[in-house]
Amino acid sequence: MINSVLFKGMTESEIGQCLRSLKATEKEYKKDALILTAGDSTKRFGLVLCGSVTVESNDVWGNRTILSHVGEGQFFAETYALLEDETLLVDVRANENCRVMFFTVGSLNSIRSINESWAFKFLCNLLEISAHKNIALSGRSFHISPRTIRERILSYLNTVSLQKHSTDFVIPFDRQQMADYLNVDRSALSNELSRLQREGVIRFHKSHFTLCR
Repeated sequence: MINSVLFKGMTESEIGQCLRSLKATEKEYKKDALILTAGDSTKRFGLVLCGSVTVESNDVWGNRTILSHVGEGQFFAETYALLEDETLLVDVRANENCRVMFFTVGSLNSIRSINESWAFKFLCNLLEISAHKNIALSGRSFHISPRTIRERILSYLNTVSLQKHSTDFVIPFDRQQMADYLNVDRSALSNELSRLQREGVIRFHKSHFTLCR
């Protein structure tokens, strides 16, 4: 936890001050449990200590779109936590049994007013986290912009390959989650994956993929 980017550049004393000032608390969740619910507001953001969560858009008609996967050491809801009374437009759900540390930040102005060294470092680190999050979200827009399922699959797998620096990797989604992330039908996704494998473009077993050159 202390190796998190949130505490980058902080001394042990500053980390302790940060944890106390932001009222850090831990909570465990079972798989599929809702952590944050769309329509609510929050003054807390979460750091995933173990396990993973998904950020989802669920409409009143039962349609689900997975916007991002948040793994161990990553954060969620930091933007909402800094914007007082901003309504959550997404659900955050436990993707598996997980443990989360929450930080209560209130508002951006309240942190700015704290005249301590940890507060400045915290804000700089939070800006870095937000920048990485923006890159991840913009990346998803590349994957869902192509019209065909085949193009969406290849766009996503190519991006994961670049991030992992390997043509052999494991994705963080099961098949339904992958379909929800790419905004396609699960059966159509499975059919296209099988077609790509028959053509020798990819090989896969469950969430393990290999891109064939």
